[in-house]
Amino acid sequence: MGDTGPTGPVMDRDEVDRALARLGAEHEAIETSLLALQDHAGRRLLEGAELTGVTAERWSAAEASITLLWTYFDAYTGALRTAREIRSRRRWSSREDLVELTELLRGEAVTVAGSAAATANAPTPHGGPGRLSERYSLVTLVERMNQLYATSLDMVVAADAVWSALPARIDLLAAELGRTRKLAHSVGVRPGEHPAGDDLERITRTLTRLREQVVCDPLAFWTPAQGSSAPGGGRPDTTVYDREARALEEVRREIDAVLAVRQDAEQRIVRLRDVLSRADRTLAEARTARGEVLAKIAATEVPVVGGPPIVLQEQLAAAAEYRRHAQWHRLSPLLESLEEKAEDELLRARESLTAVTAPLAVRAELRGRLDAYKAKMARLGHAEDPELAEKYEKARRMLWSAPCDLRVAEQAVLRYQHAAAELLGTARRVPGQGGPVDRTGPGA
Repeated sequence: MGDTGPTGPVMDRDEVDRALARLGAEHEAIETSLLALQDHAGRRLLEGAELTGVTAERWSAAEASITLLWTYFDAYTGALRTAREIRSRRRWSSREDLVELTELLRGEAVTVAGSAAATANAPTPHGGPGRLSERYSLVTLVERMNQLYATSLDMVVAADAVWSALPARIDLLAAELGRTRKLAHSVGVRPGEHPAGDDLERITRTLTRLREQVVCDPLAFWTPAQGSSAPGGGRPDTTVYDREARALEEVRREIDAVLAVRQDAEQRIVRLRDVLSRADRTLAEARTARGEVLAKIAATEVPVVGGPPIVLQEQLAAAAEYRRHAQWHRLSPLLESLEEKAEDELLRARESLTAVTAPLAVRAELRGRLDAYKAKMARLGHAEDPELAEKYEKARRMLWSAPCDLRVAEQAVLRYQHAAAELLGTARRVPGQGGPVDRTGPGA
């Protein structure tokens, strides 16, 4: 069609019909979306909630946007209805009808009162102060409605997602917390008496405060998805919830440990008594051995043997008292500490006995070596050698006399080995001596 109007070429009848069909489909889609937003559970919750913080601020803006959305939609509906009425006047539209339809469908022919945007606190399309009225084309009006719908739906979906996720989880955790507190109380884990009891009080306060905050300001617990433009793109922020859930699990493990103590406390105390008793007997043996060493071994340093630690016996008695009065929360850490200390004490007693009896072990080794060499020389037919017999007797007297000087006795044994080596004709040297030694050993 060659005619033109204020908005450009005048549309023909087919163009008008296609435009009306497209606008009708858009109208139906927009109406469906607006009704769905109106009925959205999140919007109804927001409308009835006492909001605070960022959620209150954003919901105020969203309410304004939703109000403006309906205002725009009503104007869009009116313009579409007017266009349909013009088109239905006659089967073959006149040029005047087509000019009017072209202006309505393509031009800025839709008027929206400027007070609507101002009342809704919505930004004006030109960024300036609100006017008495604003004129839009149908295309621009659809774009504006799409923008307002997307931002409003994003806010509603985000708040609904947080409310759907967090309060229910908090309530479940609070129920578990209640059960744990009862169990803790039954085993004596109470605030002010046990760290786990203090933790339970702190977790209780935190969960109560968290639930109040989530209900009043859900968007404070929303993390938008990076790079996502879809409404509601993101996830609820469960950082605080997750931290308290882990803390409650730690407390539960601590209480389980206390319960385990209650079940096997008697056996553990019996084992502790046995370990400390063995340590005491070992120390007593070490003290007796020290007296023997001092009497039988000369010119040697013998370490002093300490007595049993009284503090461990006192702690063991305290553990028995805790068990008797069912103070499991105090018994649990005490038993763990005592078991470690008791094992250390037994190890110390054994090391003390080993250190004290070391000279006797050296003397026994020298005696065994001397007798072994004597038996070897006898097998080889040298038992009656006068020089060898004399050196043997000197070494034997030193080793079997009290007190025994180990250094002198060791030299006597080495001299006997040296003489035996010379007698056997070996050319190897005895360590610490000038002569040869038999390296084949006494059993060769």
